[in-house]
Amino acid sequence: MTKWVYSFGRNGSEGTAEMRNLLGGKGANLAEMSNLGLPVPPGLTITTELCTYYYANGQTYPDELKAQVTEALARIEAEMGMRFGDAENPLLVSVRSGARASMPGMMDTVLNLGLNQATVEGLARRSGDERFAYDSYRRFIQMYSDVVLGVDHSLFEDRLEARKEEHGHDLDTEMTAEDWKALIADYKAIVQSELGRPFPDDAHEQLWGAIGAVFGSWMNQRAKTYRRLHNIPAEWGTAVNVQAMVFGNMGDDCATGVAFTRNPSTGVKEFYGEFLVNAQGEDVVAGIRTPQHLTVAGKLANGSNDPAMEEAMPVVFGELVAVKDRLEQHYRDMQDIEFTVQQGRLYMLQTRNGKRTAAAALKIAVDMAEEGLITEEQAVARIEAQALDQLLHPTLDPKATKTVIAKGLPASPGAASGVVVFTADEAEKRAQTGEDVILVRIETSPEDIHGMHAARGILTARGGMTSHAAVVARGMGRACVSGAGTVRIDYAKGSFTVGDVTVKAGDVITIDGGKGEVMLGRVATIKPDLSGDFGALMTWADKIRTLKVRTNAETPLDAETARTFGAEGIGLCRTEHMFFSDDRIIAVRQMILADDVAGRRTALAKLLPMQRGDFVSLFRIMAGLPVTVRLLDPPLHEFLPHTEKDIAEVAAASGIDAQKLTARAAALHESNPMLGHRGCRLGISYPEIYEMQARAILEAAVEVSAELGQTVTPEIMIPLVATRRELEILRKLVDTVAAQVFEEKGAKVEYLVGTMIELPRAALQAAKIAEVGEFFSFGTNDLTQTTFGISRDDSGSFLDSYREAGIFDQDPFVSLDQEGVGELVKIAAERGRSTRPDIKLGICGEHGGDPASIEFCQMAGLDYVSCSPYRVPIARLAAAQAALKARKA
Repeated sequence: MTKWVYSFGRNGSEGTAEMRNLLGGKGANLAEMSNLGLPVPPGLTITTELCTYYYANGQTYPDELKAQVTEALARIEAEMGMRFGDAENPLLVSVRSGARASMPGMMDTVLNLGLNQATVEGLARRSGDERFAYDSYRRFIQMYSDVVLGVDHSLFEDRLEARKEEHGHDLDTEMTAEDWKALIADYKAIVQSELGRPFPDDAHEQLWGAIGAVFGSWMNQRAKTYRRLHNIPAEWGTAVNVQAMVFGNMGDDCATGVAFTRNPSTGVKEFYGEFLVNAQGEDVVAGIRTPQHLTVAGKLANGSNDPAMEEAMPVVFGELVAVKDRLEQHYRDMQDIEFTVQQGRLYMLQTRNGKRTAAAALKIAVDMAEEGLITEEQAVARIEAQALDQLLHPTLDPKATKTVIAKGLPASPGAASGVVVFTADEAEKRAQTGEDVILVRIETSPEDIHGMHAARGILTARGGMTSHAAVVARGMGRACVSGAGTVRIDYAKGSFTVGDVTVKAGDVITIDGGKGEVMLGRVATIKPDLSGDFGALMTWADKIRTLKVRTNAETPLDAETARTFGAEGIGLCRTEHMFFSDDRIIAVRQMILADDVAGRRTALAKLLPMQRGDFVSLFRIMAGLPVTVRLLDPPLHEFLPHTEKDIAEVAAASGIDAQKLTARAAALHESNPMLGHRGCRLGISYPEIYEMQARAILEAAVEVSAELGQTVTPEIMIPLVATRRELEILRKLVDTVAAQVFEEKGAKVEYLVGTMIELPRAALQAAKIAEVGEFFSFGTNDLTQTTFGISRDDSGSFLDSYREAGIFDQDPFVSLDQEGVGELVKIAAERGRSTRPDIKLGICGEHGGDPASIEFCQMAGLDYVSCSPYRVPIARLAAAQAALKARKA
């Protein structure tokens, strides 16, 4: 027979902390505290497996559950010396949820269960406090009616406030027993009126109603949303904890509180928390009364005049300090604890690993390692790699007021304020005068690069987490909110609207790229502070990891930023980003408009010294570290203007015939340019483009090698290869150019020629392609697009519904699809190494900065990952964590 119910109490428990998956976090920790001999009120836990059974069997229970609950309830009665439902000496219980992953506030709780007209009188007699008993009863009716019966809680709140006003009471604590009795009658009348049936009096009926409500809350909308945001599977289920009530509201020798063993905001080793005298748990968090500080230090730091618990209850406070020290030593992590004091006696109601800010998590982990409480490896494993984003970008001041007008996708972290501009040119112009600007576009294109670089932040109405705006913004370290669908942009009027709010060019807005929020006006921000703790943790991580971490960068600023963050080279330099500046775009367009090879070569000759200078800068910054340069990838139409107005302006500025420009733009138009004339196909059609780029790379490498006195080994990457023959032709082109350069310069450098694997065919044909290519870099953005047949720029409109339907667990453009795309990566790696055992393998798509994808790269045996500069620390930490997991596997 399946065991569905586990008991815990004064004499130990049937469970342990290791049974978290079965008992849920709360149940496992209650069991563990009981085993430690701490003062925990006895109770029972109904397992998470029962929740799974409940939903798999039409929301019904197994036949044996009732008997197991009855038996465990009898143990609680025996320990407490009370009887559930007994009129003379009533046992009251709380009923709480407890999933294996903490989901604070997402599911439902019922306190004081077991009260009715008979038991409330028994409670009044036993406690000697009629007011306390009836206060507990009205709390129970209100909570049970809301959570279990579905009666709107505001009906009860309104009646309570009306009663207080009628009798001149300001606080709940001023209400008398007679007030509560009258209010209870009113509450029961509300239930009768709303439901057409009376409030249940039978204690066992109340208990099963509450158990059902907790299981039901696992599927409420806020719980489903929380699970989706935190990647918690629905099949995990929740446990139900039924625990004997202890009362913090029986008088002035009673209290309730919440505490952290260290400060959850800063990580400082100080006892941190609040308590209330003569109150129940929900009073602390509900804001009905202002809580008091636990410690005198906390009281003084916050300018409070109310006595701290350390002063008001010194003996119990001393016991609490001893318990918190023991819990932290036992769990070896900062604990979030809940407690109640009943008539001078301390009871522990919960402990769990406390939620904390990224800065606090970092400090706590490093401090605990230095204290010898945990090892360096445990400290590295403990920090959520993704959370480092909070430390690397400016964030909103939590004390600042804000007016949110729209929400989009949190595409690139950080907060930024500035004046609204609608064109890249305007962004660049205003930024040059020292203004902070936010570039607002329906969607961005490569032509907007200069404006995106000049802007503090980017807001787009369309696009997903891996749209052009999102990818480029992350690479530049710019805050970005993308896909803000409620934002309606009117370029002609120079404004955007959200509902009845209109924001004009020149108005100030603030965006939060970590939350996807758009706010009116300027909101104060806090700059990142990369303290010594950050450096210590990164040093420990680097000792552990085996994957190298490079960066995606094509500007000196990006490269220098990445080196500051510990990048070990450049894994992707996208040369097309170098072509959009004012001094280059004209030459690029002249090349595109040329009628023959000679005309293209003339235009390319103007670009050669500029490109060479770009690579000289990057090679200097990387000082001998590997630099992978991708030759021109996007289709040529992206470099041309598209609207009649833009065409006229470009023609006038560059001396190019407008009609010719229009005709060439039309000729280059493609129905699906992502699958069109781009990548290596450009090199096959226009080899002179790749010749110029190869020459610029190799001349720069020779120059910097001589200058630095150390070898610069460029890695020349041919994009979008599908066949061995494509790479063979273009490899020969590069080798020919290299021979010419080395003869002209009288010097040689080593170089590699490889390809980006971003087409399924290339992955399958990797053995043949590796005969020619010396390295593979997996372009997982395009490989995901071509494997799924989904456009990353357009998928935002339906990916949420796919996730809700359980088709995708994750957005495949954010976290690598390991079953499909990942399988192609593994196939390509295996087949590539079959013909070239020493082939260098890396990943340079957006997935290179995603911790789950990095773990896959470790498992697949890749050599390095490459990501945007601001994600380098995240990748370093994630790579270390992946190495630790691999050791245990």
